[in-house]
Amino acid sequence: MAYIFNEDQLPRLLSNGRERVFFVNKELTKIDDMLAGIMHYKQGAASPYHMHKNCEHFYFIMEGKATVQDEEGTREIGPGMMVFIPAEEKHRLRALEPLFYFEFQAPNRFQTTILEGTPDDLKWERVDGGVWLQS
Repeated sequence: MAYIFNEDQLPRLLSNGRERVFFVNKELTKIDDMLAGIMHYKQGAASPYHMHKNCEHFYFIMEGKATVQDEEGTREIGPGMMVFIPAEEKHRLRALEPLFYFEFQAPNRFQTTILEGTPDDLKWERVDGGVWLQS
């Protein structure tokens, strides 16, 4: 049977000016082949500089502008742009204005390494209570 969701009923996660709503993850779909959801960043919010071992990563920007930093430098991105981050590529996303994008990671059997920041950067507060730790 098809999996049909209503965004308002899905778990919302918050971390340092960022909001994440998964619609495909182990908790919801019982699969670990992929991780997908939407992200909202407040202006100035940023991910830590990090990398994912064994994981391809995509962003599709729907609203707002941001910069993507990787080992080659920093580039500005905006609506309609797709960003592909190969496995183990160091990266950071920073919102220049309120940002809304779709995120897809596969497989969902990866390890995140924070390169600039602390282990607390892997903690996301669940709006309905509790904490989700990014692996």
